[in-house]
Amino acid sequence: MSVLHLLLFLLLHVLPLASPAVDVDQFTFDGFAGANLSLDGTAAVTTDGLLMLTNGTTQLKGHAFYPVPVRFHEAANGNASSRSFSTAFVFGIVSEYDDFSSPGLAFVVSKSKNFSTALQSQYMGLANAANNGNSSNHFLAVELDTIVNAEFGDMSNNHVGVDVDGLSSIVADNAGYYEDGTGAFMNMSLLNRTATQVWVDFDARTSLLSVTMAPLELPKPKKPLLSTTVILSSVIEDKAYVGFSSSTGVVSSRHYVLAWSFKMDGGQAPPLNIQKLPALPFTTPKRRSKTLYILLPIASAALVLALAIAVILIDRRRRRYAEVKEDWETEFGPHRFSYKDLFHATKGFSDEWLLGIGGFGRVYKGVLPTSGAEVAVKKVSHESRQGMKEFISEVVSIGQIRHRNLVRLLGYCRRKRELLLVYDYMPNGSLDKLLHDHNTMVLSWSQRLGIINDVASSILYLHEDWEKVVLHRDVKASNVLLDADMSGRLGDFGLARLYDHGTDPHTTHVVGTMGYLAPELGHTGRASKASDIFSFGVFMLEVACGRRPVSQDEHGDHLLLADRVIEHWREGAITDAVDPRLRGDSLPKKRASF
Repeated sequence: MSVLHLLLFLLLHVLPLASPAVDVDQFTFDGFAGANLSLDGTAAVTTDGLLMLTNGTTQLKGHAFYPVPVRFHEAANGNASSRSFSTAFVFGIVSEYDDFSSPGLAFVVSKSKNFSTALQSQYMGLANAANNGNSSNHFLAVELDTIVNAEFGDMSNNHVGVDVDGLSSIVADNAGYYEDGTGAFMNMSLLNRTATQVWVDFDARTSLLSVTMAPLELPKPKKPLLSTTVILSSVIEDKAYVGFSSSTGVVSSRHYVLAWSFKMDGGQAPPLNIQKLPALPFTTPKRRSKTLYILLPIASAALVLALAIAVILIDRRRRRYAEVKEDWETEFGPHRFSYKDLFHATKGFSDEWLLGIGGFGRVYKGVLPTSGAEVAVKKVSHESRQGMKEFISEVVSIGQIRHRNLVRLLGYCRRKRELLLVYDYMPNGSLDKLLHDHNTMVLSWSQRLGIINDVASSILYLHEDWEKVVLHRDVKASNVLLDADMSGRLGDFGLARLYDHGTDPHTTHVVGTMGYLAPELGHTGRASKASDIFSFGVFMLEVACGRRPVSQDEHGDHLLLADRVIEHWREGAITDAVDPRLRGDSLPKKRASF
């Protein structure tokens, strides 16, 4: 007898433990008395066998899942083809009112059964405001919803929808069914306090998900209420849990599941034994008071209006500070300013902070909010993204140039069709204004010669001393700025071209300002060091004579400043070409050296 007892012990206890786990492919619950389910929140099984997801307490959630995950793919790696499945269940909703409720309930296929971070009310215990719609949620749900949520685009307060990773349904329709004989659509109320049967079928061959519903006493209609394509492999990788989720809002409601069957790999879910189902609890619904009839629409409208205003304000704020930023710009990170910082630095690009308007955009003074540093911000329009990476690369490269007589380029920002360039701020403005605005201070010979020397030093550095040759291509008085010490600094590198030493520059069009352009540019179209030096020579004449490079006589004819100076020189009266405001300046030696 002892040997027989030992064999029985091995058969009953040891061998089952050693056998491999078997995947669950089918189950049926005709009532849930004694059912092994994974429950959380308000979910519980009543004494008469009802699966109660919510117990009438407001602002809570409940979940019920089959305790073992189901394999939804042929192979364990999740890369093989999906498997078909079918489920049927009977549900009922008992609300405090006969025509108003908290949100409904949902059948769920989910990678995880942990929904601890999900919210109640309109999120139905499946998501929250931060992750709603995120592909990382990995859930497929069929919702039976009894309220309208404008944020999710709900069609009515009595609808069925298919959700993927969020509560905005990919397809939805009003609750109801199609009669087999006539094909007529018959409306159904989700709040009629009677049990309703729902079928959910997924065909892996066509990736078609179908949802059908009908009153409990009717067989499954031939035509489904909803059908839509779902790429299940993008939602569920391999195994997933199946079950139900529900939540309550401000209205006391109870959500019940009376029976449930499930089957994998084709064919219908096992039929439910309707005769064995427990009955829904009988309660008498309250009549909504007149106050509720009046206040509820007002409160709902106020909530929708508040949400709309919040969305508009958030969108407006986002648009105000929106930037254009691409992956390749990460390498230029330290040289990129945020549009928000530049917007606040210039007081919203206020006209009161406008320094000037040039051929390539407006220039504003700004004070950076973090450091308090004064900067000049130039807004340059750009219509195309073509060549933008190369141009930004040039901007950043030029930003590495450090010379006492160059306006330092600090960085850039891109927004919509604008490129913003950020420079050091020069408190005394442009030389052009001091030369040609007779209402400003008069620069002495000493100051003018110092500024000319400063600009010459900056051009020499760009041409010969930096690691790459930089052609400025637009040397002129308006591009020379004066710092606090009245030293000249050459600015505006927006037109500069970089090229390696020993190679020819390639320019497809003439860039610069009339009067400063070297004659050969009209023929070759190619900028060079010599063309910069020609512009610098015209600039020297402009500083000494106080006249623009091109002017008009009384007949409207254009006169070149260089021709005027040569004419005075031929007449032996070169000093007559000097700025009349300098003729009382007693610095003959420096004037002669100039």
